[in-house]
Amino acid sequence: MKSRKLSFIIAMMLGINLLSACGSGQEAPRGDGRQQEEQGTELSGGGAGDSVIVAMGPNSEPEAGFDPAYGWGAGEHVHEPLIQSTLTVTNPDLSIEYDLATDMQVSEDGMIWTVTIRDDVKFTDGEALTASDVAFTYNTVKETSSVNDFTMLAEAVAVDDTTVEFHMAQAYSIWPYTMAIVGIVPEHAYGSDYGEHPIGSGRYLMKQWDKGQQIIFEANPDYYGEEIKMKQVTIVFMEEDAAFAAAMAGQVDLAYTAAAYSDQTIDGYELLAFETVDNRGFNLPAVPAGTDEGGNAVGNDFTADSQVRRAINIGLDRQEMLENVVNGYGTPAYSVCDKMPWYNSAAEVEYNPEEAKTILENAGWTPGADGIREKNGIRAAFNLLYPASDSLRQALAADTQNQLKELGIEVTIEGVGWDTAYDRAQAEPLMWGWGAHSPMELYNIYHTLENGLAGFSPYSNETVDRYMDEALAAGDLDTSYELWQKAQWDGTTGITQEGDIPWIWLVNIDHLYWSRENLKVAEQKLHPHGHGWSIVNNVDQWIWQ
Repeated sequence: MKSRKLSFIIAMMLGINLLSACGSGQEAPRGDGRQQEEQGTELSGGGAGDSVIVAMGPNSEPEAGFDPAYGWGAGEHVHEPLIQSTLTVTNPDLSIEYDLATDMQVSEDGMIWTVTIRDDVKFTDGEALTASDVAFTYNTVKETSSVNDFTMLAEAVAVDDTTVEFHMAQAYSIWPYTMAIVGIVPEHAYGSDYGEHPIGSGRYLMKQWDKGQQIIFEANPDYYGEEIKMKQVTIVFMEEDAAFAAAMAGQVDLAYTAAAYSDQTIDGYELLAFETVDNRGFNLPAVPAGTDEGGNAVGNDFTADSQVRRAINIGLDRQEMLENVVNGYGTPAYSVCDKMPWYNSAAEVEYNPEEAKTILENAGWTPGADGIREKNGIRAAFNLLYPASDSLRQALAADTQNQLKELGIEVTIEGVGWDTAYDRAQAEPLMWGWGAHSPMELYNIYHTLENGLAGFSPYSNETVDRYMDEALAAGDLDTSYELWQKAQWDGTTGITQEGDIPWIWLVNIDHLYWSRENLKVAEQKLHPHGHGWSIVNNVDQWIWQ
């Protein structure tokens, strides 16, 4: 970005009445936000003490509030809820650790999980947290969740004050990962307005929420866990340009940013980059063109050829994409679960455009008069969709277009809205973003549905389905990991290069933040898809140096 444009943005931002926050140790004025805006108060980053101001994107603000039943802690921005406690948490290596839980056992058939919880936890209104609250939470989430799928759970039952049983509708070995994102709510204080007035037992309580602007959290003085070092956390919601300008003006302590800003510098700040499994890639419909029962287009005659998909996978230079599209801030992506405990390294391939051309030639795809390959009257071409509002995916689509042209494949690119993207992706490749701390991401993308095809792109493999079904029914996580890996490649079949390769994964983008130089951000686990709340998963352990 040119310096003249930056100066303009900063000048505009400093002329806006920004909402006050408590980074300087002073209490923010209360009100509905409009009054504060009229008063002309401004943000003031702390840079010291035990409070911090963090800028997130406007899409990070939870529209439905802080209710686990309506997406808080789940969805694309998976994180450990700050206000509520969870039964388990994930470690930086994504292994499972206890939070409220002190023990858990699963029956031999995988149909009953028995979890023992702590007996010394209270909600912030002083009431004790018991197994009844846990059962109530899960039964409520099962009935009302608008984000997560809880069809695997039949019922949660409180056996006594410290024991809860989860009766499953089907065996689900990765249940501990679900328990890491479901915050426990109080049965006695839960109602339709809970999301706006949450009560929990976690590290923080919500002090103030000025919708569309900021949320202020304060440390829970009765928290049962490790001492909370950052006593107050203010989250402000800003577009990327505004967040950058706020950091330039010293109004925030940590601000999310994009690779487009990575060649800039801000006095007193450093650029932090955190590894992710926030990947970008595109599907390749793996069945011939046709229509479904509703008359919608399904399949693609060109991409239905597995040799075409293999050629594309090794014919794309991921490192070039990293350097040219995200300024080097990321890693090559080969699957939807890179770096995870259930990842199979057989997914990794080397860039080899000459071999890609040979694969196409041997499969009968030969260059036509204009250099674009064809076979039996079918042109080596497809339309690559991308979300019209996403400049990064647009750039990746354009890079893919340029690279595949060198292989004799014609790609057109088109920006579309999500209202049509899902349906059109059944016949036309779409540039997606995925990545979660659960093997269910693999399942949701590749496992077939009742119609015999996978949900997001037409594909099916009975062996892959069987491995994933067995993984869910496994008696322990380690065994399930092995089965998830076999679903990717078992030496004979799978979803990797030598198998069906129905998706092409390109890059895992780093999550970038401008951070004050004297702010010590605690060790981060791999961030999932969504450049939002994951950064503050352990904000309680951040310190000023």
